[in-house]
Amino acid sequence: MFKVMIIDDEPIIVEGIKKIVPWEKYGCQIIATANDGIEGGRLIRELKPDILFSDISMPGVDGLTMVAALRSEFPNIKISILTGYRDFDYAQKAISLGVSRYLLKPSNLAEIEEAIVAMTEGMIPSENEDEPKREEAEEDCETKAASSFIVYNAVQYMEENYNRKITLSEVAEKTYISQWHLSKLLNKNMGLNFSEILNNIRVKEAKRLLMNSSMRIGDIAWEVGFTDIAHFSKVFKKLTGLSANEYRNSILVKKMMDAEKK
Repeated sequence: MFKVMIIDDEPIIVEGIKKIVPWEKYGCQIIATANDGIEGGRLIRELKPDILFSDISMPGVDGLTMVAALRSEFPNIKISILTGYRDFDYAQKAISLGVSRYLLKPSNLAEIEEAIVAMTEGMIPSENEDEPKREEAEEDCETKAASSFIVYNAVQYMEENYNRKITLSEVAEKTYISQWHLSKLLNKNMGLNFSEILNNIRVKEAKRLLMNSSMRIGDIAWEVGFTDIAHFSKVFKKLTGLSANEYRNSILVKKMMDAEKK
């Protein structure tokens, strides 16, 4: 039997799909439902469904990021979106990330059944011993696109929040994937771990601030998210080969030389 989950913040829709569809006819079984993305994500990681019907217009949920997260972390899962969001570009992006069907609400039974047929075709139920392990499944183009989408969003979030204490756990939560999977994606796509990426972002901003000779090194360290100036100095020299003062002096020398040329 194929394991099915339904996520929607409207209980009446969840119950309607659960009861109106002849699931057994398609070799399917509803294993869980959820009314928000956070609970849905927790259940997906716990129960590992084969098929997911999910709204992506729920409050507090970035639908495309959630879809990308699921496709990246669980490449074998088949996803059909339920939404009232009538936007062609949005639908096109969702499909490029690996969504099987984009169903506009209210969807009728025929549309839902067609989606089930499309998702189950050629798929082996997860309890079958011959199915390859999910984490070992070969990445297809959609899974790679989803993983790249997640990495982009994760780095963007870090670039927007580098000046305060942020953790791998926080960024993973914002991108709807586990810490372990986010760590794996960052290493695979960027060749760096979370701390290294964050330090690179902070040092890049510090270099920009060092061009302002009136700011003290300690203030710059604090401004870019370091609470310990000794740690900032160590990281800065490791990444640039210069101390913060040496870097500032090199900038001043360059400015003087450029001025003399003029």
